[in-house]
Formats: sequence, C-alpha cells, structure tokens
Amino acid sequence: MDVNFWAEVNRAAGRKVSHCYQCGKCTAGCPVAFAMDFKPHQILRLLQLGRGEELLASRALWVCSSCHTCSTRCPCHIDLASIIDTLRFWARRRLPSSLRRGMPLFNALFLRSVRRYGRVYELGLTVQFNLKGRKVWRDVELGRFMLTRRKLRLLPESVEDRAVISQIFLAEKSEEQ
Repeated sequence: MDVNFWAEVNRAAGRKVSHCYQCGKCTAGCPVAFAMDFKPHQILRLLQLGRGEELLASRALWVCSSCHTCSTRCPCHIDLASIIDTLRFWARRRLPSSLRRGMPLFNALFLRSVRRYGRVYELGLTVQFNLKGRKVWRDVELGRFMLTRRKLRLLPESVEDRAVISQIFLAEKSEEQ
C-alpha cells in the first residue's frame, strides 16, 4: 500500500487508526456484522497491521450499510464508516471487478433505488441484481413466499418529500468533486 492510501485512511478516520484499542463497541452495535467476513473492529485491526490489501478484497466493505453506528459508538472518535467509504473507493480503483463479487453492483443498484423512490424498492432491486448477475431465477421461490405473506410490495412506494433525498445525493455528488 502506498503513502497516499494510508494518508487518506487516517484523514477519513478523523485521527490515526492506531488510536483504536479494540474495545469492540463498533462491532457490538453493527447491525450487519453477522454478514461480514471481517467485523468492524477487525477492519481497524487489519489496518493497524498494514493489511489494507486484504481488506480491499473483503466482503465487509460492501456489506456495510453506512449507518454510522460504529462511528457514533467509538470512544476514540474514529470515524470507521468514513474509513469503509475510503476503502470502497480504493477497492474500485485497484481491484478487478471479478474479485469484488457483485457487491459494488448491489451497492450501486441500492443507491439508484433510494435516489429514485426515496427508499429501497426491494423487489425491483432483487430483480435487477439477479438479471445483471445472470441468475434470473435465483430468488423466485423466496420472492413468491414473501409476496404472498405481504413482506414485499409488488410496486414501489415513494417517500413524501423526495426533494430531501435529492438534496442528499446532490450534496454527496458535490463532495466527490
């Protein structure tokens, strides 16, 4: 890993990653830690050990929901959610898409759904993801089950004030530039 990578990671953290003392509060509060190959505290530990390359190929980056619970709970005030965003950026730049295993695609489709409706349209997201991944029939049985039990909506719902959502995406876009 080059110097720019480490500088960017520490800038995103708001302080040096070495300040983390592995209390585990970030992992304890993470709603998606169960699905991660590296838990939030392990991400920080791997960074401390200089194993950033290993993190760039991990699923954890793409499973993270960016809820900022980890950052809020950190007694050292390390912004782990921003670090994960930085790692996603580096993963997109450095890794071939075959190593990213569909998570960036899911992430992009998820954000497109939120941008369009103000919330996730689960059925549409699943169908798009499976079509683009060439696994058309993968979730058909589960979808049928969820539809019959009214756990999924057939048509998308929209939030009342989509202008607020649009402003969030505009602000994010201006920050990237």
